[in-house]
Amino acid sequence: MARLGEFAKELGGSRVLFVTDPGIERAGHAAKGIQFLHDAGLDVSPFDDVQPNPTTEDVDRGLAIAKKQEVNLIVAIGGGSAMDCARGINFLLTNGGEMRDYWGVGKATKPMLPLIAIPTTAGTGSEAQSFALIADAKTHMKMACGDKKAACRVAILDPDLTLSMPAGVTATTGIDAISHAIESFVTTKRNAISQLFSRRAWRLLVEAFPVVTAANLDLPSSGTASSRTGPDHAGPDVLVERSAMIKRVAARGRMLLGAHLAGAAIENSMLGATHALANPLTAHFGVTHGCAIGVMLPHVIRFNASAVPALYGRLAADLGLCAANDPGAGNLIADLIQRLVFAAELPTSLRACRVDAQLLPTLAEEASHQWTGTFNPRPVDAMSLLKLYQSAFDS
Repeated sequence: MARLGEFAKELGGSRVLFVTDPGIERAGHAAKGIQFLHDAGLDVSPFDDVQPNPTTEDVDRGLAIAKKQEVNLIVAIGGGSAMDCARGINFLLTNGGEMRDYWGVGKATKPMLPLIAIPTTAGTGSEAQSFALIADAKTHMKMACGDKKAACRVAILDPDLTLSMPAGVTATTGIDAISHAIESFVTTKRNAISQLFSRRAWRLLVEAFPVVTAANLDLPSSGTASSRTGPDHAGPDVLVERSAMIKRVAARGRMLLGAHLAGAAIENSMLGATHALANPLTAHFGVTHGCAIGVMLPHVIRFNASAVPALYGRLAADLGLCAANDPGAGNLIADLIQRLVFAAELPTSLRACRVDAQLLPTLAEEASHQWTGTFNPRPVDAMSLLKLYQSAFDS
């Protein structure tokens, strides 16, 4: 992140809207980023009030600051929420109107401000995408607003920034990234480029996920015995611990790169039924997006297996689960995802997420109107989506 000021100046920035969230502020990442911009001689206007799953109200608050300060560059640091909000602000600041005016693809008619994106989670891959996912503050429905002009000009991938993620965030964002790799590989919009990104992301993410979600992943502080012990006096236990730390930091880097590549795959391929099913769970019950994904993904994979057996076979073979032509590859991948979710101590059923079973038909009807579902390799409707919810209720 130390090159942030350099990149900002290269893009012609002088007055910067710095978009982040309270968690990133507490972790100290925002202060460092702002200092790098100040050191480069730029004026910075912070907007640090982005909430998880940003709504039109979040965008409006940031927009008011951007207008008042007449910014000419936007920097977003954080997870997908900060980047979505930054893009939403960019749409309205440069093109006017309301977020619903940009629901869909390519509806911005005017140029947009340059955006620098700095992910602190290895999950959404939002820094590689041109979509802002913003919820209507009144209806809670998420609007996917996409335009190539909204893509970031620079993405800074710094694994050190992901070390401050709590274990739960590491797990939920990681499962989300894995789902991006799987879903983008099999959608009806898939192509050679998207599948190249998806497949590489799949291998990176699944191999690194068990490492970064293991117990006691936090790096020791400067006051721990391992950091005080010099290399000439390090005992066997300290050396083992130090080796494990290096392995975990490397795994964080693989997760961050994998999430970025999966985000690039989405940009070229879109997503499927898993995300269509997840969004109503978040809207109605506040289920964390990654938790909803972790519950629903195995069921969607099994549902899709008959439609794309060869594609799941390639993913399974990449990990040595089976031969590429094994007709049971989809089930093997679904089982693997469930094991990863369980081992990361995330919920594995909708009941565990405290979802009301009586509302499943309502959720299914709403999921059937989600745009991502239209790209699922096996067609879905309200009835098939209801069956998927039901299969996940007590799994």
